Amino acid sequence: MALSKNRLVVSCPTEEQNLIKELVALSTTEQIRKIRELPVSFEEKKHVSRSNLIRRFGYSIKSVSQSLQLWRGIMKEIGGKFGSSVLNYFVLLKWLLLFNIFSFLVNFGFITIPLLVSDLSPNVSPNVSFRGLELLTGAGYFNYTVMYYGSYSNETFRGLVDYDMQLAYFFTISVYMVLCGLVLIFSMASSFKKNYALADAASNSAWQLLCSWDFSITNEKAVNQRKNNLRIQLKESLSEKAHRERQTTSEQLKQYGIYFGSWLLSTGLAVGCGASVFYLCQYEDEVRKSTYCCRNPEAETLLVPFVVSLMNMVIPLFFSLFNKFEQYSSQRKQIYALLFRNVLLRISILGVLCYYWMNTVPQKFTCWEPMVGQALYRLVIVDFIFLMLGSLFGEFLSNVIGTKIQPRLGVPEFDVARNVLEIIYAQTLAWIGIYFSPLLPVIQILKFFILFYLKKVSLTHNCQPPRRSGRAAQMKTIFIFLLFIPFFAGALSIVAYTAWSLTPSEHCGPFRGLNNTFSVIGEWIDDVNKLSSTQWVVWIYQNVIRSEIFYFLITLIILVLIYIFWQLIQGRKELIVLLRKQIVNEGKDKSFLLEKLVKCNDSSHASQTESRGRGKESEDLSSGAKRGFSRLQRSHPGHVGPATGPE
Repeated sequence: MALSKNRLVVSCPTEEQNLIKELVALSTTEQIRKIRELPVSFEEKKHVSRSNLIRRFGYSIKSVSQSLQLWRGIMKEIGGKFGSSVLNYFVLLKWLLLFNIFSFLVNFGFITIPLLVSDLSPNVSPNVSFRGLELLTGAGYFNYTVMYYGSYSNETFRGLVDYDMQLAYFFTISVYMVLCGLVLIFSMASSFKKNYALADAASNSAWQLLCSWDFSITNEKAVNQRKNNLRIQLKESLSEKAHRERQTTSEQLKQYGIYFGSWLLSTGLAVGCGASVFYLCQYEDEVRKSTYCCRNPEAETLLVPFVVSLMNMVIPLFFSLFNKFEQYSSQRKQIYALLFRNVLLRISILGVLCYYWMNTVPQKFTCWEPMVGQALYRLVIVDFIFLMLGSLFGEFLSNVIGTKIQPRLGVPEFDVARNVLEIIYAQTLAWIGIYFSPLLPVIQILKFFILFYLKKVSLTHNCQPPRRSGRAAQMKTIFIFLLFIPFFAGALSIVAYTAWSLTPSEHCGPFRGLNNTFSVIGEWIDDVNKLSSTQWVVWIYQNVIRSEIFYFLITLIILVLIYIFWQLIQGRKELIVLLRKQIVNEGKDKSFLLEKLVKCNDSSHASQTESRGRGKESEDLSSGAKRGFSRLQRSHPGHVGPATGPE
């Protein structure tokens, strides 16, 4: 049958695309020969040739971009040996490294370079020399460089184009924080849609049996280990389910009591650590103000970051010990509890430090922003030292103990949750410090770059993949959520509070002499108002940005959109439930039809057997009659025979 006109029109683009795909895989000579042999016009051949060149160029660009990706080969190696759950840590580490590279390029290009090329760059005092201790404390020599907020000018550089340092500083920091927030929001939404909104609510045992295999693993030893771990997980899940079904009321009350006690202790530890840090900061101030002076006052400033990093390393070990006593029914609950406790610990410590920086430091120093920048610098450096010690000695000693001293302990697992929280905490320090130290991302870049290779070496030689890794894709969503909601949102709140509510230093920094950092926008609008060609900017600022109605409408629109999308999600969930019921009903219908078909086959087979039996019986009777008649005929040949007629 001939194709209709509409079907030809629809099929032509598809055939052309298939032709182009076939041509791309051929060599150049074969491509030219194939195009010449096409039974089409010259213009169509030119179109196919151009499309082929464009597609080949796109493939080349894609291949080059993939080959230039940072750590692409290492990522494939880690994923093949240790699986997706461990790979998520290194992917997040690479992602945060790119954040800091972008931050450094933006800050250095729009804030630091204009200051360096001008005549207003800071000059180091002749009485100050570099001693090496500044690498740990961030004070001394670094205080006279472009490392901190206090070294930047509030002047407008005159040249071919006027360059206002106040506006450059404000908009550079603001745009970077907004872009980071947007990237995190879109990444979190995309990951949530893939891994939660469309996820099946099947039982944990069914998921482990059918969907838990990690296809990125290619190493034979890792494959065998993964099989063994999966077998153990299935046994544990079935035994836990049977144990829960056999639990009595008293056992359940005892379990809830253990939960309550462990959560009370963990919350008390987090609050106690925060209070200890606050009193330690006050003690440091008293030592600084005392009449006597130590031989090296800069070394005294390392006390707070040392204690904070020690808490962040030791207290999570107690949280892991609590998990062993709690005996959660599923691995996911255990991981969530551990994550929440570690987040609570770090938030309590950071909250106390930020409260101290925002309320106490501005009252004690005339140029307080560089002091906060130095404190954040010390936290970043000391945290990096503890991370290196934890990898070099903690995981190494655990491996030695598990393989040499106590072989029953075995090789230690790579704790994905703890390591991810460590780099999230480190990135939070960089986000808070970007206002007070624009070049702090340089330190963070070096830190993450070294940490990547250090963790890779430690993982390869000292650790094994986690036995119960959970759902790697969903854990990635949880990590992005934690990076955004408590940590990035908290850092953004601190920077916004500093710019909106605190009075800048009067003797240093680009915002000296202003009531607050945000006042620079008002002064800029006043200057723009003098120009007739930019009145629309003034109108937008006065009637939109400074209008409460605008933010009320934005909030209302966001709430309406959230409600609409929530209703869509609920509708899709109901549709999924109905489709599942339909699948179950169709399965029941098919089983019913199969039973009927089996019965019909059995009845037809029985009737056929019965008819065959009757036919065989009649055949036996007829053959017996024939044999009897033939014997009678042989014994009486003249008397037995058919009648031929009357005699």
